[in-house]
Amino acid sequence: MPKGEPSTELPAQSCEPLNPEQPVPRPGRRKRPMTNPEPQKVKVLKRRNILLGILIFVVIVGIVVTVAYFVKKLIESKYFFCTSSVKFIPLERTCDGNKDCSGGEDELACLSSFIVNTTFPVRLISAERVLQVYNPDSGWKTVCSDNWNAQHTQTACAQLGYTSSPSSSNVQVSALPSPLKTGPFATVRTGSENTPAHQATIDRSVCSTGSVVSLTCSDCGQVSSEDRIVGGVDGLIEDWPWQVSLQQNDQHRCGGSLLSPRWIVSAAHCFAGNIRELSRWKVMSGQTHMDTLGGSSVDRIILHGQYNEDKNDYDLAMMRLSSPISVGVNRKPVCLPPKDLSLPDKAPVVVTGWGLLREDGKAASTLQKANIEIIAQSTCTSPALYGHYITPRMICAGNLKGNVDACQGDSGGPLVYSSSFRWNLVGVVSWGVGCAQANRPGVYSNVDEMLNWIYTVIEKNQ
Repeated sequence: MPKGEPSTELPAQSCEPLNPEQPVPRPGRRKRPMTNPEPQKVKVLKRRNILLGILIFVVIVGIVVTVAYFVKKLIESKYFFCTSSVKFIPLERTCDGNKDCSGGEDELACLSSFIVNTTFPVRLISAERVLQVYNPDSGWKTVCSDNWNAQHTQTACAQLGYTSSPSSSNVQVSALPSPLKTGPFATVRTGSENTPAHQATIDRSVCSTGSVVSLTCSDCGQVSSEDRIVGGVDGLIEDWPWQVSLQQNDQHRCGGSLLSPRWIVSAAHCFAGNIRELSRWKVMSGQTHMDTLGGSSVDRIILHGQYNEDKNDYDLAMMRLSSPISVGVNRKPVCLPPKDLSLPDKAPVVVTGWGLLREDGKAASTLQKANIEIIAQSTCTSPALYGHYITPRMICAGNLKGNVDACQGDSGGPLVYSSSFRWNLVGVVSWGVGCAQANRPGVYSNVDEMLNWIYTVIEKNQ
């Protein structure tokens, strides 16, 4: 190109980046953040701090809940809360006849007593469990098997309380105990299947079939094992499934026996004291080892109206659960004995409970059982034993040499006797002098003498 003439060529366009040390991002690629990545240790530490914070929170909540629970229990053991007037009153002022709450709720759920002035009109009598009905004008009569059928069995057993697969059998009049052989007798009328047994019968001088009715109303008193070991030893609730613990303010107070899924029998003296409000009580069932968690609430506690605290006479009480329990291997009713079961002297019986292991000793944590024997009434009323302190409402059982006996904490518990492969409740732990002392056997409420009261209480509180 000649010198001095302007050039017409454009300079070549550069393809080089302005800063070759900095790469140019390519389309489709995300540019990484310019901050440094967080070290792994910092992440772990943060997680630990979060977990620790959660743990501390849970522990604090747990402590608060636990403290609140025990504070609540402490308050409840001393005071009754009036929901209507939103105030607390001392427990001693509940069930005292005065309405301290504006709604009177402190006088609603209380212990009561009941006296029976009538005769319960149906009963079973003797070891054969023979059915008898009562008429105020003519007294007791044994029911003949004439015209008797399965529906009669159902109706009569329903009158007697706990019923499960009831059945009947015939017993020859000639095989009855002497006082029953000569009558008087009664037989059911045709078409009276659903009529109460005592209203369904007419008098008879003899049974045309030559036999009378024997009833088995339930599976009461039946267990799979009947292991017998002399002396006080650990027991299993499966072997004594009617045994229950009566607990006041979450502490074992007495024993008791299941009579049905809703009824418990115990001793009246278990409820002595100022606290008569029902919500303080619960019933623990189905447990071999003593436990205070859970349990069934109670809506009736009825003391025998003739109970004498000074003489320990008529020492019997009934408790009704707020709802029935489920019957099973660990929970099963004991049988009420037939009238006049007539236990002979030295008849083998068993007492169970969680009472003291020895006089002035510690309470048992595992259910205990002891094999003892009936002591004849003539022996127990002798001056060498208890003399005139024994009434017809009491029986004695134990060992005159001592060593085996019921003790404090066993009160209200069962004394049972096995007859015809069923355990019958013949006594309720009542009183004694010391525990397992020679010539000072245990004294038990005589269930036979108070069957009329038991049946009437159940019937009137269905």
